[in-house]
Amino acid sequence: MKKTDQKEISVNTENNGAAGNGLSKSQLESQKEVGVSYWSLVKHQYKKNKLAMISMYIVIILITIAITADFLANSKPLYAVYNGETYFPVIKDYLNDIGISKWEPNMINVNWKELDNQNKLESVLWTPVPYGSSEIDLANNLRSPGGDHYLGTDAIGRDLLAGLIHGSRVSLSVGFVAAGIALLIGIVMGSLAGFYGGKVDLIIMRFVEIMVTLPVFFLIITIVAIYGSSIWYIMAAIGITSWTGDAKLIRGEVLKVRSMEYITAASSIGLPNRQIIFRHVIPNAIAPVLVSGAFAIAGAILTEAALSFLGFGVSATIVTWGSLLNEARGASNAWWLAIFPGMMIFIAVVTYNLIGEGLRDALDPRLRD
Repeated sequence: MKKTDQKEISVNTENNGAAGNGLSKSQLESQKEVGVSYWSLVKHQYKKNKLAMISMYIVIILITIAITADFLANSKPLYAVYNGETYFPVIKDYLNDIGISKWEPNMINVNWKELDNQNKLESVLWTPVPYGSSEIDLANNLRSPGGDHYLGTDAIGRDLLAGLIHGSRVSLSVGFVAAGIALLIGIVMGSLAGFYGGKVDLIIMRFVEIMVTLPVFFLIITIVAIYGSSIWYIMAAIGITSWTGDAKLIRGEVLKVRSMEYITAASSIGLPNRQIIFRHVIPNAIAPVLVSGAFAIAGAILTEAALSFLGFGVSATIVTWGSLLNEARGASNAWWLAIFPGMMIFIAVVTYNLIGEGLRDALDPRLRD
């Protein structure tokens, strides 16, 4: 009998979840007739938004660049033949960093560019940008775009394009991790407040109000100043200071969902509250929070860029879009140091905002055909 009841609750969860996400009874019935799920309708509606789709493709490109940064910009070649031996220096460096394979002692400090200039390499294939993000060339400092420095160099001769490519790793990872932390805290706190109500709701929401009154940016600077400018501290600092909006949003959705019949049925057969919250309540209340997540990623990228621009970001040895933009303050004539990093930050923030707006429109039943 209990298994049958749980099966009925599962069916009710699906039906009521669709209703909770904005589908009327007639829409739900027509949806069943054609065999289309709620999320299929959302996907179809999202695809109709051309700007959101273009933004999605741009984000995919940015993520691909971040993942393959070592193969796009590196001071070592992708492939080289030296003294009759074949080497794959970029791959070897990666394996060496994760401890799978070690360089031979006589190959650790090899200057591949010097060997290439001396024609000692029998065959060589360089990366598209033959410079590393931290490779210093004082003889070519503040060089304008052109030649083999496609976007120019900074004050100490680092290639700007290589810095933008490798900086995408830091900026995008900060965006995803910080937004993930904020969403996790917000979903848990908001769900508990909305489901239990009473004193639990009172305590959590008063804490949310306290967090809202704090100057978030200066709080992040304080955390970084105390614990250091580690990338992980920055991610955590942004995440734990930006969850309040998600908590209030999920609380409102949970308040609507918890009054539905399938939640009452789940409670009546003795399911533990933990299972009801995480298996029935949150899955049917989380859709609007996904929209907030897209905006949170954009906000985290912008916050990290602002911190790096002010000198409170990651350490000086790590290149980010914000730190590259900071270089423009000391070189007023080097316009490329302001234009290109600023453009990357602008593109990343705008694309995530457009994705968030696309999700919001796709989840809004009033905008569906």
